[in-house]
Amino acid sequence: MAFEISVDAAHLRDRVRVFMADHVFPMEEEWDGLLEAGGDRWQPVAKMEELKGLAKEEGLWNLFSPDDQYGAGLSNVDYAYICEEMGRSFIGPEVFNCSAPDTGNMEVLAQYGTDAHKDKWLTPLLAGDIRSAFSMTEPDVASSDATNIATTIKRDGDDYVINGRKWWTSGVADQRCKIIILMGRSFGATEASRHQQHSMILVPKDTAGLEIVRNLTVFGYDHAPNGHSELRLNDVRVPKENMLLGEGRGFEIAQGRLGPGRVHHCMRAIGAAERALEIMCARAANRVAFGKPLHQHGMVRHDISLSRIEIDQARLLTLHAAHMMDTVGNQAARKEISMIKVAAMSMACKVIDRAIQVHGAAGVSQDTFLAHAWSWNRAIRMGDGPDEVHLDSIARQEMKSFLQDGKKQ
Repeated sequence: MAFEISVDAAHLRDRVRVFMADHVFPMEEEWDGLLEAGGDRWQPVAKMEELKGLAKEEGLWNLFSPDDQYGAGLSNVDYAYICEEMGRSFIGPEVFNCSAPDTGNMEVLAQYGTDAHKDKWLTPLLAGDIRSAFSMTEPDVASSDATNIATTIKRDGDDYVINGRKWWTSGVADQRCKIIILMGRSFGATEASRHQQHSMILVPKDTAGLEIVRNLTVFGYDHAPNGHSELRLNDVRVPKENMLLGEGRGFEIAQGRLGPGRVHHCMRAIGAAERALEIMCARAANRVAFGKPLHQHGMVRHDISLSRIEIDQARLLTLHAAHMMDTVGNQAARKEISMIKVAAMSMACKVIDRAIQVHGAAGVSQDTFLAHAWSWNRAIRMGDGPDEVHLDSIARQEMKSFLQDGKKQ
């Protein structure tokens, strides 16, 4: 098939798989204890930093970047297979410096940043010396329609002054976070078209007037030490040089950022679903109820078979989207990108939920990875655009093609 993994990427995938088995999964089992060991869940975990150093030494670093100047130079298809392996653990991507929001932010800086931006922020991000955050969603507007974003970015001499409220700013609570890419409305841009009124700007985390109001939880998980936070920005002043690409070009940047990121999210979700199916099968083989192993009960066999079908469907659809991005570009593949965002996240939630059901009470506890995985994938169904937005986009593109083809019967 056109979207088979290359030989070199397959070798990298196998090395990632071994590294995960040897290092990541054992650390995941003791993760809560590692967070509590220092008495502050928001401090970096020393063992994580050790593993990141080891991954870097082994050349398993920045695999997400399609530019070999910054990373492995893999195609979207090749990286998708590797991303699936990382997605089998909720801490796996960070070990290889391949976790959101850093990957998307690094891609933005590489593609749209100035040389000064790259020297100050991209270089240490690529090295894993710092982390970053992306701030777009707001509590006071329906952010699924990003044209509603109301935080203002106003030019004042040689500076921009930012005022507003944000939330779900992932990563900003991390002690290692040093820079935020923020999307806001350029002050006075109401005469421009709806998609030329917003800008993206670099805001150092220690800028005066930037306040972390609170850390939010995802179904009770705080995702420390990274987390998701609500911010208040009161006359936050940054130099005019911190504007990315130019005023009013925020949507242009967002489209360049979100295409690859959605593939990454989808393949990680497929990895989580694969792991859920594996442990569902293990439970079904080893647990006895009503006089026979669970896998001999019709409903459990039904759940196992549906899960296998749905995982393979989602993987093939996602690889097809990645292949289109590689061959015809993100813009031409926008329908396929929307399709995988709906299909993969919905699939992951269903498969993980079935695994939870087979595990009974254990499935909703901290004794398996299932509850954490379900909560994360359920939340991502709203991240990068909720299903409803993508479904509407798919329908509009489908109807446009139908009407342009002369209403073929």
